[in-house]
Amino acid sequence: MPVVLLSAPYMIPCVDRFRPVFERYGVELIVPEVRERLSEEELLVYAGQFDGAICGDDRYTRRVMEACLPRLRVISKWGTGIDSIDQTAAAELGIRICRTPNAFTLPVADSVMGYILAFARRQPWLDRAMKAGVWDKLPGRSLSECTLGVIGVGNCGKAVLRRARAFGMKLLGNDIRPIEPDFILEYGIEMTDLEDLLRRADFVSLNPDLNPTSYHLINAHSLSFMKPDAVLINTSRGPVVDEPALIDALQTGAIAGAALDVFEVEPLPLDSPLLKMDNVMLAPHNSNSSPAAWERVHWNTIRNLMHGLGIAYEESGTLQTV
Repeated sequence: MPVVLLSAPYMIPCVDRFRPVFERYGVELIVPEVRERLSEEELLVYAGQFDGAICGDDRYTRRVMEACLPRLRVISKWGTGIDSIDQTAAAELGIRICRTPNAFTLPVADSVMGYILAFARRQPWLDRAMKAGVWDKLPGRSLSECTLGVIGVGNCGKAVLRRARAFGMKLLGNDIRPIEPDFILEYGIEMTDLEDLLRRADFVSLNPDLNPTSYHLINAHSLSFMKPDAVLINTSRGPVVDEPALIDALQTGAIAGAALDVFEVEPLPLDSPLLKMDNVMLAPHNSNSSPAAWERVHWNTIRNLMHGLGIAYEESGTLQTV
């Protein structure tokens, strides 16, 4: 009987709904207690006990995967990003990695636009002042007066740009790979280098994958190019931003504000200066929030796992009977 370590935090609360599926295919589950993700040391506790894994952003390092051999055959990631998995080691060790590409494009893009609107129209600050008994008309901007720069024009970046165009924003894009000319022409996007984008954008949305080219892409040097009234939005991965450098830029007024859904350390430590900043909007890695999207990812993650274990999984029958 194959054994699976299920540590994806979005699946654990509803795991009983999926147990009949695993039982039907003779799969035994190990479900550990998970707050946000399992560390390397926490995963090593289970090394050698499981044949497949359903994970969130758990730290599947080379050390972990080597310790899990010879049993571990497949790691099925809940979601899209696999930067927490040592992909080179997995390939060398013959461990299959699966994921759900384009899983949360729409809710993430909606979150970015929500942040842009909040900062441009000042709604959270107006609401806060009113409830404190202050009648103060804060200045806002129409999005048609603003320039948006998107760094990382993949699925999420494209979805952000499509939405922003409907609001009449001027659009800038930056990516390390060529972007399809028809998309650029259809949406009126000006592709440019990173420095130029940062110098001109009123809002900067970070939407790249986390990889060696994007790690700390936003740092003290790149932040120095941004306008003092600009806002940085990060819904991609925390380490894309050098957090101490961003905190310094916010505290000194080098940039006007930031909206952060992801952080270098998650959960965000309670002593982080970000928690006390009035010009910052924070969320707990929640821009993927969408029950419909979560449901699709639940089932695709199970399907990927079963295929990786060599189990003939009949999805349509499963969906009808569970």
